[in-house]
Amino acid sequence: MSAWPDGYGRRVLPSVSSTLSEAARIAPELTGPEWILALEQTAARGRRGRPWAMPPGNFAATLVLHPSEPPGVAAVRSFVASLALYRAFVAVTGREDAFALKWPNDVLLRGGKIAGILLESVGQGRGISHLAIGIGVNLVAAPGADAVEPGALRPVSLSSETGVVITPEAFLDVLASEYAVLEQQFTTYGFSAIRAEWLAHAARLGEVITARTGTREDVGTFVDVDETGNLILDTSDGRRAIAAADVFF
Repeated sequence: MSAWPDGYGRRVLPSVSSTLSEAARIAPELTGPEWILALEQTAARGRRGRPWAMPPGNFAATLVLHPSEPPGVAAVRSFVASLALYRAFVAVTGREDAFALKWPNDVLLRGGKIAGILLESVGQGRGISHLAIGIGVNLVAAPGADAVEPGALRPVSLSSETGVVITPEAFLDVLASEYAVLEQQFTTYGFSAIRAEWLAHAARLGEVITARTGTREDVGTFVDVDETGNLILDTSDGRRAIAAADVFF
């Protein structure tokens, strides 16, 4: 069992509407980083307001931080979080090659989506009053293919793909420990080393992928993630840096 990291709060709640909503509610009273784990969510959400399924035994947590960096720098903590998830999965399964990181904020297991990350912040200009990193993991169950949009990766669970069964509380202990190490690295040395390790585990690096927004679709070779977290594609119209999009393989 991983030791709980110094300086991080930990609260486990039987049921909330969503851990992100709970994070927004309690953030003003917190004096340090705090993990919120919910054993049930009644109104969980993913990117772009999409619903996120939460069967019993799955993992739903939010880390609340009060970052000192400008918003653009603080936002690359999505890569810190996804890398911490990768390390946590390897720690509990011992299987490095089974997992990969999908830009901008998903973790894959054998090509299927096992985890997603959603960042929400409060503040404007150069200041953020708090940053909430919401994390959902299919530990024991995954939604059916009919629950995701056409072309999206199939959802998978840790138990069905690896046979590993772990409680949300135990997984939080491992994840919090891995995150704390990477957070210290990020705040001390910046994004560069985090970025390099993230790219070492990136899904489809060097391959042709599709990045879609509401108004545009770019098809090109995934060549890099830059120092601000943008996806870099080599397309037929030249190299493009993409700040936000849904990626399809």
